[in-house]
Amino acid sequence: MKNTRKATIQDLSQLAELFDQYRIFYHKESDIPAAENFLKERIENKDSEIFVAENEDKLVGFVQLYPLFSSTRMKRYWLLNDLYVNENYRGKGFSKELIEEAKELCRSTNACGVLLETGKSNDIGNQLYPSCGFELYDSVNFYEWTNNS
Repeated sequence: MKNTRKATIQDLSQLAELFDQYRIFYHKESDIPAAENFLKERIENKDSEIFVAENEDKLVGFVQLYPLFSSTRMKRYWLLNDLYVNENYRGKGFSKELIEEAKELCRSTNACGVLLETGKSNDIGNQLYPSCGFELYDSVNFYEWTNNS
């Protein structure tokens, strides 16, 4: 049974609460109003694609993807930037359903693939992603420059 769908502006309140839980998981301060504003902008500006998982009319998880482009492949890529399922609903297949939504987005937009990054210590993610067909791409170094100004 499919428990996922594309998020709408009507989901904003519940989605912001989930997004806030996600940010807290990554050691950020809780800020539901800012989370709601951030997600509202993403949805209204069509900056990202957000899919939600539902259980008995309650949002229990989400995935957010941002568009990128591959110059060498001359196609769109999707960056799976955020995946979160409320801890009370983990292990029930919601993450896999959300990942399937990401793959379907990739297919329907004729993109060349879905990229994601997760921490080496994320044991659950490092088991989940390969089980969903993702391959560890370890032939490049990933660098980040942070703007501290």
